[in-house]
Amino acid sequence: MAGRHRVIQDLAKILAYVLGRRPDEFGLVPDPEGFVRIKDLLKALSEEPGWRHVRRGSINELRISFPQAPIECVDNLIRAVDRRYLRGPYPVREVPKLLYICVRQRAYPVVSRKGILAGDRGWVVLAATRAMAKRMGKRIDASPVMLTVHTVHPTARSVIFLKAGETLYVARSIPPECLSGPPLPKEREPDRKAAPKPLAPKEPGSFYVDLTRSRQSGEAGSGQHSGNGGQPHRKGRKPGRKVKRQRPPWRS
Repeated sequence: MAGRHRVIQDLAKILAYVLGRRPDEFGLVPDPEGFVRIKDLLKALSEEPGWRHVRRGSINELRISFPQAPIECVDNLIRAVDRRYLRGPYPVREVPKLLYICVRQRAYPVVSRKGILAGDRGWVVLAATRAMAKRMGKRIDASPVMLTVHTVHPTARSVIFLKAGETLYVARSIPPECLSGPPLPKEREPDRKAAPKPLAPKEPGSFYVDLTRSRQSGEAGSGQHSGNGGQPHRKGRKPGRKVKRQRPPWRS
């Protein structure tokens, strides 16, 4: 029991640090009220050695075990109680010439044409290092596409970049002209060869006559037939003469 209490106590300390002091160190940007999504917090913790075991149940256990818990939850959001050291996005005079962001592979063609717009959290989150951008990108795609944001591009003059901690920057949108990345995947050309039409299924007991073959067979055998109705001559009979049949004995 004492060991479990120690584990919960350590969890309280790490959550107070992540949510109340350095969320940017874990690739998180709280909203104006200090909240982050619980699922985003759990993903960030799962990347840290020694904290991969933390689940939603662990947070609930912390709130029950500690009357003075350092965190509070509202629906699917969580924030630190003590937010004195937490500073939201703020303007800066100088922004790095290059920032980084990862996008989903399937979204890359659209992003290359239209740029990036803020999602439901209100910000496009950019990283000052490729390592942090890759870390955040892995949370949305197993193999994300790394993009470079050129903040000195003339189009970027209309973009307001704000700093969110030591390692992150945010913006409302990023024009496509400011982005560079790997070559776009080639679109697969449709197969122009027409697929053969499937044969109609035969009904039980039915068959199909090939008229072409029948006609050819008739022409090939025309020399072996007589002019008497097209029937072949029987051996021992003269053409055009009827053979009288003998009366059977049983009719006598």
